[in-house]
Amino acid sequence: MIVTVVGARPQFVKAAILSRALRDAGIEEIMIHTGQHYDEKMSNVFWQELGLPECTINLEGGSGSHGVQTARMIEKMEAFILSLNPAPRALLLYGDTNSTLAGSLVASKIQLPIIHVEAGLRSFNRSMPEEVNRIITDHLSSLLFCSSQESVNQLASEGITRGVFNTGDVMFDAIKTFTAEAERKIRIDTLLPFSERPFCLLTLHRPASTESDNNIKNMLKVIKDISMPFIWPVHPRLRSKIAQMDISGNIYTTDPFSYFEMLTVLKHCYKVFTDSGGLQKEAYWMKKPCITLRPETEWVETVHHGWNTVVDFDSEKISRAFAETVLPETWYSVYGDGNAAKIMADHIKDFLN
Repeated sequence: MIVTVVGARPQFVKAAILSRALRDAGIEEIMIHTGQHYDEKMSNVFWQELGLPECTINLEGGSGSHGVQTARMIEKMEAFILSLNPAPRALLLYGDTNSTLAGSLVASKIQLPIIHVEAGLRSFNRSMPEEVNRIITDHLSSLLFCSSQESVNQLASEGITRGVFNTGDVMFDAIKTFTAEAERKIRIDTLLPFSERPFCLLTLHRPASTESDNNIKNMLKVIKDISMPFIWPVHPRLRSKIAQMDISGNIYTTDPFSYFEMLTVLKHCYKVFTDSGGLQKEAYWMKKPCITLRPETEWVETVHHGWNTVVDFDSEKISRAFAETVLPETWYSVYGDGNAAKIMADHIKDFLN
């Protein structure tokens, strides 16, 4: 039996796919929800859409500073795992959130092997909390599943070579699994507060983005000069800030999208503006040019031929990136063939045996 830790919406999507593969491989799984994302549209709706297994416990980690939130998760998670009988044989972690860090610290202290999905990613910017979380987790893990050879090479440069596998990306599995279902269930005209025509998708959620009024104002100034509507599902962290700003003209805000809603909007949009790591990949797989509102990206494979342009919040770079045309024939497949979950489950089964 293994324990899986999830807490944020990208982790829910990954777990929906890998949990199926674990069941098919005969591996028993207990799932912990840390409560890092607790808003209805950021959490519960994913269980309804994706058929996730019921969580055994919700730690109700909630909001707060990074230290407070992570400490709360660590205390509750350790107590729960130590109460399990029989004891689990491994802890499965996704990505680079505070939930991931809490899990890696708990497991390392109680001598529980760690399985890390999305290992080896680096932005080389340690001011990002996610960068610290992923480095610590990688160096504590026994099984490390990488989305690409680039991540395998990065781990090797840090001296990590045992238990490392290039499996491809489980989020590509999710795109292949759920896109058709999303199309059947969600109509694009129900999601847009304007008549359907070429439009862009905008998302922001990272503290480096959301805590800077200047960044947001620079971005909005450029976007308002673009003659195309933007749909902006607003992260709960930004609600109060956005309420005090002049969001008008071609910018339309809405509540966060469910996963199926996001897939539907992605399929129909013209370009994507985001600071999200996961959405950069999803835009690439959907063959939608992405403009990344960060100073760097860990998903370096998406940058080729202008499919992903890293602009930070520089007004001139944003304008140039929007104006550039991306040639469809330059697209090629990255991050595996959409069979990552089965590959991971097979490696986990071998590890446990």
